[in-house]
Amino acid sequence: MQEEIQIEQGLTLIRFQNESSESFFAQHEIGAGLIQFHFGLKGNAFFLSSQDHCTLELKEEKSLILCNLQQSLLQLELSPNSWVISVIVSIEKFHSLFSVKTDYITILSPDNKKKKDYTEGNISPSMAIVLRQLFHYSLHPSLKNLYYKGKVYELLSLYFNKMEDPNAGQCPFLIDEDNVLKIRKAREIIIANMAEPPGLQQLADEIGLNMKKLKIGFKQIYGDTVYGFLFDYKMDFARKLLDSGSYNVNEVGLKIGYSTGSHFIVGFRKKFSTTPKKYLMSVTTNFKTSSILLQHK
Repeated sequence: MQEEIQIEQGLTLIRFQNESSESFFAQHEIGAGLIQFHFGLKGNAFFLSSQDHCTLELKEEKSLILCNLQQSLLQLELSPNSWVISVIVSIEKFHSLFSVKTDYITILSPDNKKKKDYTEGNISPSMAIVLRQLFHYSLHPSLKNLYYKGKVYELLSLYFNKMEDPNAGQCPFLIDEDNVLKIRKAREIIIANMAEPPGLQQLADEIGLNMKKLKIGFKQIYGDTVYGFLFDYKMDFARKLLDSGSYNVNEVGLKIGYSTGSHFIVGFRKKFSTTPKKYLMSVTTNFKTSSILLQHK
């Protein structure tokens, strides 16, 4: 999946999400004079420079800035089960985001404007929260652009603030890398057992944190409660099962842990504003229409 959101003039957000078992390839015309910020949330990705034919790897929880202002084509290979968020900014817009003291931001310096450059870095826990929120949000569609705009500005602020003080603005709990690893383990556990997830106390015991720290840490890193996150994950998983055409509504509900179809229907409608049956019918209709069009080509 590739989704482009035009935040405002000179500022674009692109979400890349590959949930398949095969690599996903994307090309995107971005024009010259733009700075590319790439953030790896999950898995791996590779960016190809069309000018010098070199390949740059973007690993999970890493960031990559491409400052080659002459390049006009973004080429990406996204590994299976990988997520990437890219923010594309024009040099004029980038200047306007900061004060006239451009020496604070090294890529704005006069020397850097004349040469190709790229910078690799880590994604801090506070940045990871914002990045996750850019993939998971529950707002009215009319607020989508405003929400994305605020989050992109927050993301850029956190990125450049960490250059001066890595711990500035972070929750003290998240500065402890061991705590962060435990919270990530909690996420893996509930996903692996989404049909029968453990209780909060059991989950806390399993990862070696008390329940209060589990709740606070999970909210800080993933922007939602443990079961709020799990609900969204289960509904997205259910939608993909319906998309596959291999399961009926009751089978999908059972696979994600709903013992009754009515409870699954309520949850699905809450997430997608339609019932699983209507969604499945729309998928089937679209598939038949596509097949007919292909036959007449």
